[in-house]
Amino acid sequence: MAHTYTSNLVHCVFSTKERRPLVPAGRLGELHAYFHGIAKGEGFPLLGAGGTANHAHLLFALPASIALAQAVQKLKGGSSRWLGRGFGWQEGYGAFSVSPSQVPKVKAYIRNQREHHRKRSFEDEFIALLRKCGIPYDPRYVFG
Repeated sequence: MAHTYTSNLVHCVFSTKERRPLVPAGRLGELHAYFHGIAKGEGFPLLGAGGTANHAHLLFALPASIALAQAVQKLKGGSSRWLGRGFGWQEGYGAFSVSPSQVPKVKAYIRNQREHHRKRSFEDEFIALLRKCGIPYDPRYVFG
């Protein structure tokens, strides 16, 4: 797309199916590297990847030529197949726009997930993100 300039930085969060701890601790680093490979193959940069055994945080720069839902589907679908039989991500996701000035802060937040979740559950974290961004939700359905 000639003469098209965008800055679509997205902090995407999604959990494993039923928020179960399905990602083995020893494979988290490999999973994050795999996310980077998927993004590169699809033509967009992944700026950060993190998470725990039951969820993932990704920061990526979405080009104008790729829809958000398409990018997330590629990341979730490819990684789910890579993790193998019995693994699954939740159906939905949260996607939050990020100002370029906040990228270092969001990267640090994503990188420090293990420490962060010693004090706060994924559910509390996700609700806090929705509230901070002013995204309406129904508590009865937010986690499927």
